[in-house]
Amino acid sequence: MRVRTRVALLGAVGVALVAATPAAAFTPANADYAKQWYLGQDHAFDAWSAPPSALAPVKVAIIDSGIDCSLPDFANRILATQTFVTGNACNDTEGHGTIIAGEIAGDLGTNGVVGIAYSAELLVAKVVTPDGTIPLGAEAKAIRWAANQGARVINLSFGAVRDPADPSVDTYSQVEAEAVAYAQRKGALVVAAAGNSDEAPSSPWNYASWPAALPHVIGVGALNRAGDVPDFSDRDPLYVDLTAPGVDIFSTFPAALTAPQHGCAAQGYTDCAAGDYIHPQGTSFSAPQVSAEAAVIFALDPSLTASQVGTIIERSTDDVNASTGCSECATGRDRFTGWGRLDVEAAVAALNTGAIPPSDRDEPNDTLGQAWVLPGRKETVTATLDYWDDPIDFYKVKLQKGARLAVTAHAKWRDAQIRLLLVRGHGVILRGGTGMTGPAKHFSYRAPKTGWYDVVLHDEHKGGGAYTLQLAKTAPAG
Repeated sequence: MRVRTRVALLGAVGVALVAATPAAAFTPANADYAKQWYLGQDHAFDAWSAPPSALAPVKVAIIDSGIDCSLPDFANRILATQTFVTGNACNDTEGHGTIIAGEIAGDLGTNGVVGIAYSAELLVAKVVTPDGTIPLGAEAKAIRWAANQGARVINLSFGAVRDPADPSVDTYSQVEAEAVAYAQRKGALVVAAAGNSDEAPSSPWNYASWPAALPHVIGVGALNRAGDVPDFSDRDPLYVDLTAPGVDIFSTFPAALTAPQHGCAAQGYTDCAAGDYIHPQGTSFSAPQVSAEAAVIFALDPSLTASQVGTIIERSTDDVNASTGCSECATGRDRFTGWGRLDVEAAVAALNTGAIPPSDRDEPNDTLGQAWVLPGRKETVTATLDYWDDPIDFYKVKLQKGARLAVTAHAKWRDAQIRLLLVRGHGVILRGGTGMTGPAKHFSYRAPKTGWYDVVLHDEHKGGGAYTLQLAKTAPAG
């Protein structure tokens, strides 16, 4: 059985650091809120003067090592559990999943920690075996289960090495890719850890892990307290989409694993963990902060699609550069931090001001096998492309021998540069040209034989936005 290791945590940080109290517009009453220094960095509660009311319930799936369901921090937060390996999803013998659950959905109140999405409904899937590995089959089944349960957000805080330069090292899995695409077709936003270089051949590592590098998955890197990118956080110019704090994370931890530390008062929390988990670090713990932010946006506007929420999250970040603590980070999007640092307040502000990106309900249609079928004689499609997250779209049309197909694409963003192609079979190009600069691209084609053809749009420039695709088929002559 092929197995994949999860994103591994690095060694313990060492001496405990004193956390500054986050400056929030409203201050949760949770007993250990002050230890959650990362919430201030995330502007987690700065959008409101009081806890927002009437939040829609949002299902968030944690596919991990399970969680300790008995902790009071998760009272009324757990909707469903399922194990895809041995054991019980409510018995977390690793601790990894319980940390993540606290970051996402620790209940607002007087218990220890508060989650950014404290009203979320958790779907808990256990996929980690006793030896710390994740079977691909278990992972895929868990992702599909979460999607079928109605998850709006799926958190994947694990990964495996990606190396496009060396196939012997690269661990791409079609099984994983198909499961993720299935969840996306069901409307879920998938968030994944960008990866830790201790799993890679060298550190730092210049490629984001799988599944963070899959289409439409939000890949999350880590930041330290000083605002810099730690060496363990994988770099990537395309697949690191944003960053969030990923060191010295204080959160929930299984009570059975803290009990041996008899003299420790903070039972059920990471301060009473052992080894590396005392001060957890890794992109594993950056990703759930982004998953929680996504849940908050969905809760405020359930009508949004996953692509819209993903765009809001990425484009509302705080830029990370030399002035904010990262000397290697260029102004704007870069390979270290993507679009920048997670900012919940800015994302909520974008929502409140009506800065809603266009929707794309045809996704995923990123491969020939996923091509969206356009059956009519005349079709008009409005969709989106994005150089980083969605650079290519496929549409399938059936033509009779001798029929003519006319296709026009109108890109609606400044400096658009796309290719418009017609392909058949295994990607044989029948019509197409070089990249375009400007608002429109057009071709016509007469089919030499009856069959299926694919219209392809490819974004070749660092940009993106909405486009309109118009197709018209004329009957064969005679």
